[in-house]
Amino acid sequence: MSKKSVEFFYDVVSPYTWFAFEVMCRYQHRWNIALKLRPFYLGAIMHESGNKPPATVPNKGAYSIKDVQRLGKYFDVPIKFPKNPFEMMIIKGTLPTQRFLTAIDMTHPEMLEKVSRELWMRNWNRDEDVTEQSSLAAAAKEAGMSEENITAVLKLITDEKVKNKLKQTTKEATELGAFGSPMIVVDINGQKEWVFGSDRFPILADLLGEKWEGPLPGTSSKL
Repeated sequence: MSKKSVEFFYDVVSPYTWFAFEVMCRYQHRWNIALKLRPFYLGAIMHESGNKPPATVPNKGAYSIKDVQRLGKYFDVPIKFPKNPFEMMIIKGTLPTQRFLTAIDMTHPEMLEKVSRELWMRNWNRDEDVTEQSSLAAAAKEAGMSEENITAVLKLITDEKVKNKLKQTTKEATELGAFGSPMIVVDINGQKEWVFGSDRFPILADLLGEKWEGPLPGTSSKL
């Protein structure tokens, strides 16, 4: 039986996306799927859709702090809120970060999962920068990339091919109806269906004809 295509559109600025990312990585070999990671730029998605980051809505921002902590425990993801999430998410943003991931996807796609995870560890576990070149290099090194390959990828961040690739991926998600991160797209009989966020896995499993076994398949009773 041929594997079903699942595309995971994401930006590492989002804590909720980290939960979904880890779940999809856990299920990619358990479900009959071919998982494709698709880095996009959430800032442009929010602008185009007219959405607002939770941090800019006081009540939503306050709720998110507790919500993210509870979900970290539920999904078994070592997340810790940074001291200044507004600065990290809104002021700094992740444009160079997502270009870096795009460049890795274009040149060393086998490293994309590990580098993405290390970037989440930096900004949502250790409260470290993910925009400076030294920070990106440190994440890639921790993920197992060679110094030579890291140097080459860093040079590509300002390359027009990389910039255009990120723009195209972001545009593709926008045209599908994206308003946030993550967007999980499945191909069902030639037609694209998608779900948003980290709380639609039972629906995603139903679309794929698979079984949802909780956030820790095979070991967890959390349904």
